[in-house]
Amino acid sequence: QVQLVESGGGLVQPGGSLRLSCAASGSILSMNAMGWYRQAPGKQRELVATITSGGSTNYADSVKGRFTISRDNAKNTVYLQINSLKPEDTAAYYCHAYVRVGLEIYGYWGQGTQVTVSS
Repeated sequence: QVQLVESGGGLVQPGGSLRLSCAASGSILSMNAMGWYRQAPGKQRELVATITSGGSTNYADSVKGRFTISRDNAKNTVYLQINSLKPEDTAAYYCHAYVRVGLEIYGYWGQGTQVTVSS
């Protein structure tokens, strides 16, 4: 079994910054692509950013230039540095990872961490 645990969310004023972390643990042979998604109340979950095992990144247009995704393969951890926060960034942020367990690759979700941007 594999668990993803997010941390780093909170209440921040507009223009502020946060760093989210997502650590994977369990029967992990290797981590493949990892990513961050978010879901605001009443809206569908949307892609924020992804990063491959080789470090290639992809961002939603709404966060380009403000958010940075990175990973530490030795720690099985993915990060999301979020700067210049806006009220519309308020959402529950979820990490997702494709994990090789034995001969198979499975997708896992974390439980989410809340980011609230408000003055």
